[in-house]
Amino acid sequence: MRVISGTARGTKLNSIDNISTRPTLDRVKESLFNIIQTKIQNSVVLDLFAGSGAIAIEFLSRGAKKAYLCEKNNLAIKMIYENLKKTRMNTKAVVLNKDYKKVLEMLKQEEIQFDFVYIDPPYEANIAIDSVKKILELNLLKEKGNLIIETDDEKRELLGLEKLEVDIKDMRKYGRVSLIFLEKRS
Repeated sequence: MRVISGTARGTKLNSIDNISTRPTLDRVKESLFNIIQTKIQNSVVLDLFAGSGAIAIEFLSRGAKKAYLCEKNNLAIKMIYENLKKTRMNTKAVVLNKDYKKVLEMLKQEEIQFDFVYIDPPYEANIAIDSVKKILELNLLKEKGNLIIETDDEKRELLGLEKLEVDIKDMRKYGRVSLIFLEKRS
């Protein structure tokens, strides 16, 4: 696993070898960032289920102003700090070692809004839709903010999204992984 582009390009990132975290494949990551590249500069990002921190680090490497990384797994938190240090992104990152619901509430209290929220929970957890719902309820997205869901069950997510105030802007499939790009309805 490596940083694909930007100031930390080529830096090898550490990851955890267990089933509770699952790194986003380089080809998926590369495609994701090719799609959103023009909107990244000076953005504020939330990587909601950060794992090793690779997605947030890629955002920062490509010009995001600040990234918040939410992860409740202590081994993953250790890995995030190592990867941030390795890529020299520590000063642009805020690491939050809590459950995603607590983090979202805290961010609301601090009145922080995001240009991008990347949602990649453990696939079997089935909490992507719940997190989107909570983000919308708490008004954590900027006006033209984007939500991106990584999932292995596109049908389940699409069914849940029908009930929410979001528009599907794009959808891509890479083997068993799908990316769903969303925007809040105005």
